[in-house]
Amino acid sequence: MKFFIDTASLSEIKEAQDLGILDGVTTNPSLMAKEGITGEENIKNHYKEICNIVSGDVSAEVISTDYEGMIREGQELVKLHEQIVVKIPMTKDGVKAIKYFSERGIKTNCTLVFSAGQALLAAKAGATYVSPFIGRLDDISTEGLILIEDIRTIYDNYGFATEILAASVRTPMHILNCAKIGADVMTGPLSAILALLNHPLTDIGLAKFLADYAKGNK
Repeated sequence: MKFFIDTASLSEIKEAQDLGILDGVTTNPSLMAKEGITGEENIKNHYKEICNIVSGDVSAEVISTDYEGMIREGQELVKLHEQIVVKIPMTKDGVKAIKYFSERGIKTNCTLVFSAGQALLAAKAGATYVSPFIGRLDDISTEGLILIEDIRTIYDNYGFATEILAASVRTPMHILNCAKIGADVMTGPLSAILALLNHPLTDIGLAKFLADYAKGNK
């Protein structure tokens, strides 16, 4: 499973990259604003900086909600760097835009997916990635992981090449369960990724090893 980090923070991206397990980055206007990145040119320059840190795909989201605007923005975004993936919302015009880009060999990430039917349409249109938001489904008392299972079954049934990018991942258990189901990619905060490192028995064992070493070298 690929590990993406969902952030616009350069320091967090660098930390994840230095860990040696980072495969890509997803971000959105809200995450950009959280880092104080506003204005079209500043946002574009920030995408370039992110691409200079990581070696994998970087999803850059369009703001337009109409087909023509999505095409125009997407064409500008892919000029920024070869690693840019055009992130497009799951709407009627969004599906049309995904088809447009896929026919031209431009990678896309269909975002804000909350049903298997939406994921099926995105795959039919040729999306590179489909992003089901499991955490947001959990928030409304719906099991987000069931959606991942359903999409996996549908894609496997028909051999769709679209990768399942589990989004709105919030906890290490989200990551592990997505891995068990067979999600191709997860994207979440650095905290969820780093939490996979932790286990009390590891801490206890390491403390004992160090204590025993210290005793033998007095």
